[in-house]
Amino acid sequence: MQKVLEDYIRMCYDGFLQGWHERNGGNLTYRMREEEAASCAPLFSQDRHIALPVEVPALKNEYFITTGSGRYMRNVPLAPQENIGIIRIDDDGRGYTILWGLEGGARPTSELPSHLLNHVSRMEATGGKCRVIYHAHPANITALSYTIEPDAKTLSRILWQSETECAVVFPEGVGILDWMIPGGTDIAAESAKLIRKYPAIVWAFHGIFGSGETFDETFGLVHTIEKAAEIYLKAKGAGIIRTISDDQLRILASAFGVRINEDFLN
Repeated sequence: MQKVLEDYIRMCYDGFLQGWHERNGGNLTYRMREEEAASCAPLFSQDRHIALPVEVPALKNEYFITTGSGRYMRNVPLAPQENIGIIRIDDDGRGYTILWGLEGGARPTSELPSHLLNHVSRMEATGGKCRVIYHAHPANITALSYTIEPDAKTLSRILWQSETECAVVFPEGVGILDWMIPGGTDIAAESAKLIRKYPAIVWAFHGIFGSGETFDETFGLVHTIEKAAEIYLKAKGAGIIRTISDDQLRILASAFGVRINEDFLN
């Protein structure tokens, strides 16, 4: 099996092992490099065409690996051809063709509109470097969203102050979107606006979207955010008496050569 598919499958299962993918929860898309798509071409044996509910001309002719709608992350390593697939976006950005996988009539994740619009936003924000969009349901970051108003500054400060490495891993902060019905174009559009500013966004009462150039970078981002949320909730339950100060956050950012979002510091 091609390495890009092996790496993709590993990330799916790593997320399941963390407990982030109950039932058919969560989804993952990867925008393939030209050479990766070429290496997978011998596998292509389908040409099912499906229209998109959103238009993504910026992604025309791009190839993506995607999880399937209603499919379980825990089953991806056991039967990749049934649970994930490779698609190509049309040359007008209005639909896509399933080229491999998603056997048995499966379709890509119901969150595909959010994924594709998020890919467009992160491509523009990173000069094309971002290739991974990952949606998961980690318990702690979801629980934290019940304890605050949906405000990016509040959330980001909590996370930065809960684990020293957070300000280095996501100095821009983390966005948060108030509750909306998942799977539709409305939440897709709102998510795309927010993820343009932040590498990760929380869907209140639901889960998180993370982005990155590689699988490791993206998984590490979500893992760091989830761990920080866990630390915060444990510390809050025990009683917080002190935390990392804003001046210490500035010193930390300077030491690691990152530009922290000053709008979120007092």
